[in-house]
Amino acid sequence: MANPQDELARLNSEVASLTARIYRLEQRVGVELPPQSVTPTPEAKKVPPSPPAIPAFLEATPVPPLQASAFSARSTRAPEELESQIGKLWLNRIGICAILIGVSYFIKYAFDNGWIGPSGKITLGVLAGIGLVLWSDRFRSKGYAVFSYSLKAVGIGTLYLSLWGAFQVYHLVPSAVAFVAMIVVTASTIALALTQDAEILAAFAMIGGFSTPVLLSSGQNHEAVLFCYSALLDLAILGMVIFKPWRRLLMGSFIGTAILYVGWFSEYYTKDQRVLTVIFTTLFGGIFAGIPLLTPLTKSRWQSGFSITLTLLPLCNAAAIFLALFAMYDDERVTLTWYALALGAAYLVLGNQFKRRAEGDADLVQAINLLHIAIAIAFITIAIPLKLNEHWITIGWLVESAVLLFVAVRTQTSFLRYFAGATLALGIARLLFYDNFNVQTLIFNARFATYLVAIAILGGIVAVGERHASEGEMPFVRAAGVWLNMLALTALTLEASSYFDRQLTTWYQTHAPGAYGSLQQIEFARNFSYSAIWLAYGGGLMMFGFWKRSAFVRWQALVLIAFTIGKVFIYDTSALQQGYRIVSFIALGAVLMAISYVYHRDWLKLSAHASENSTEGTSA
Repeated sequence: MANPQDELARLNSEVASLTARIYRLEQRVGVELPPQSVTPTPEAKKVPPSPPAIPAFLEATPVPPLQASAFSARSTRAPEELESQIGKLWLNRIGICAILIGVSYFIKYAFDNGWIGPSGKITLGVLAGIGLVLWSDRFRSKGYAVFSYSLKAVGIGTLYLSLWGAFQVYHLVPSAVAFVAMIVVTASTIALALTQDAEILAAFAMIGGFSTPVLLSSGQNHEAVLFCYSALLDLAILGMVIFKPWRRLLMGSFIGTAILYVGWFSEYYTKDQRVLTVIFTTLFGGIFAGIPLLTPLTKSRWQSGFSITLTLLPLCNAAAIFLALFAMYDDERVTLTWYALALGAAYLVLGNQFKRRAEGDADLVQAINLLHIAIAIAFITIAIPLKLNEHWITIGWLVESAVLLFVAVRTQTSFLRYFAGATLALGIARLLFYDNFNVQTLIFNARFATYLVAIAILGGIVAVGERHASEGEMPFVRAAGVWLNMLALTALTLEASSYFDRQLTTWYQTHAPGAYGSLQQIEFARNFSYSAIWLAYGGGLMMFGFWKRSAFVRWQALVLIAFTIGKVFIYDTSALQQGYRIVSFIALGAVLMAISYVYHRDWLKLSAHASENSTEGTSA
């Protein structure tokens, strides 16, 4: 029989150990407990620890002490946290809104009753704006940065609107005074942004800075003042971005400059201002072209992959420069050609300078270098034959899309792939719906050559995509294959249509039926040529699908042949002359029999694949 004194010592040791463990766990979840009430006796310390049986009083307890105490602590703490949040945060915000609403009602009442005149209104607005800006720092110092910046936005906006009202509404100050005052507000906001390291304040300054000329517009032409101010503002924003990681502001700066430029150009530009306007256009282009040279070449902090600012902005800037020059020199193509060549050379130099930058991400440096080379190639492609025909712009877009796609694949830049796809789509859309070709020869003409460029680029996408495209990119590769066949059919059909149009023109001019037969025969020949082209292309496409063992290509051929069958049976039976009708049906039947023979011979072993699949399905 065990000694009762030893049993009591062991029991005290077990209770003390369990109490210490519970105490430590309760401390981890933030629950305060009284000091341990049970301490081991000297006799218990001498007994070595052993895994004893669980005491009966612990087995009978339905809820462990840890869970019960933690639940109790959390349940008592949750109302306290909610109460604190309501008292410290929500009541504070509601109180601020109530005060602002009450003050606004008081001001409106004072305005309606004539207590405050125009000067008092403007003074009150300026003081309120300054007061809000100063008051907001109190919240920032206490850790409420977001709320502080919201108050600053209200205060800065109040200052701009007050100065606008002083000039435009009440005419209390001349435009120069209001302009200088707004510049002071913008500069002060920039200083706050730099001292407080707040990008949001820099954005407020940028928005207010570009809004200043709009708010103070007097309806007069002040090109030099407007563009000098815009250039200084762009340089100030660029200077901030050099020292702060706020590269997104540059896109806003570009958009603001473009809005001011387009607004002024559409309203005030005349040809006698062209020299000064070209100087400012070049200045703006140089500022934004130098962004990758002057800012850190780092990847974006906000999304995976390369920086949109360093990839999209150079493209937009190059396009904006050329469009501005095109609008001023539309009637002087030779001069515009030299400008395009100069821009191409400039972007080649910029691309070479990027290669020499040792710092920054190596992949990003390579991407920007290749991007500038692509822009230079696009300018040179457009510039060389620009004075001859506008369809070279379409060729330039197509070539640029190919170069951009090459750069995107080499640098694995998804954004450039999207831009390349958009450029290719614009080039194809311009080719199909905008370009007007004066074709005088069959096949050997500018229209067919332009179509061949587009077909070659789509063919390259299909060829490269089949080897290197991922599973998610394969739908775009297949779409490129479909568009390749559609453009080829369109090009061949247009060649036939133009050929018979020339024959019709000759017939109308000569009125000599012996020159090419009757007018009806020419129409018969035109309609028959369409069926023949489509049928021949469909047969060739089917053979290509058999050769490459591509079901996707064969299905395209089947769709085209089905469309041709419908034309022959529905249209050709009534619209064609007897001889053409006979040839159409015989040719169609021969092609269909040949394709059927290939399928019957089962050169692709389609029946074997089908039987295997059915066997697998049955066994499954």
